[in-house]
Amino acid sequence: MHGERPFHEELRAAIAASGLSLDRIHERLRLRGVPVSAATLSSWQSGRHQPERRRSLSALAVLEDVLSLPPASLSARLAPPRPRGRWLPPGDGLPALDRAWPLGGARGAVDVRWDSSLTRLSCHNRAEVDGQRRLRSLSSRRLLRAEADGADRWIALYRLDSPGPLPRIRLAEPLRLGTVVELPEEGLVVAEMLFERPLARGETVIVDYTVEHREPRRVTRHVETAIHVPMREHLLEVRFDPGALPYACYSYRTTGLEGDSRGARFRREQRLRVDAAGVVHAVALGAGECRFGIRWVWG
Repeated sequence: MHGERPFHEELRAAIAASGLSLDRIHERLRLRGVPVSAATLSSWQSGRHQPERRRSLSALAVLEDVLSLPPASLSARLAPPRPRGRWLPPGDGLPALDRAWPLGGARGAVDVRWDSSLTRLSCHNRAEVDGQRRLRSLSSRRLLRAEADGADRWIALYRLDSPGPLPRIRLAEPLRLGTVVELPEEGLVVAEMLFERPLARGETVIVDYTVEHREPRRVTRHVETAIHVPMREHLLEVRFDPGALPYACYSYRTTGLEGDSRGARFRREQRLRVDAAGVVHAVALGAGECRFGIRWVWG
């Protein structure tokens, strides 16, 4: 965890330290196949705009190299993307977290007050599917940044497709479990993950945990996450047993959070290729409110 300057301040300082003019930087980027104008660079370092689209985000890695900066030193300082299109902030007074994953009987038992003050910089979810075609575990590693002093916990929710025995949650140090609410009748477990100490504004923290099923579940055909606030990068990975590979895999993203992916009217779907190790992945960049997942068809 560490304090950090905003993106535009870090970029401005790096440009000044490089001794390069904006035109020189533009030319070096152009020679590497990354056409970013001097005007765009100026708007980035002034704070008027920031990279948000996929092409601009890809250009940051090259810009960091041109400015002799460590990898991700600029991208890690970006603020959340501004809302676009159909995404709107909650207007009905219902907490965004509860809109994404209804808390059910756990409402009031866990402290969710810090959820809206933690910016999601990136998230990597990895699902393990065993040789019997069942979900064995789901690991999650995310990078968060505090936008206010005092944030001291992350709330994790895991909901089964149907009621049944709940999984075990295992944390990576220095995280500690706080209140855990288990509701087998709802197929829901909600857990507070306590940080080593309260964060100061601008500090970042890594939240790393694994959900492990203790009893066999039914055959699995999809994994899904609900993104209820803008997130820069969300990587979803599924690892299949080499002896039990699916016939076909697809990534999908719904419009909004209403309903679930299977009943969503609007969604984008793309065919995915399983690699030689039995792994498939999909990434959502700059996603607003949506349900994002991977589904597959068993042969």
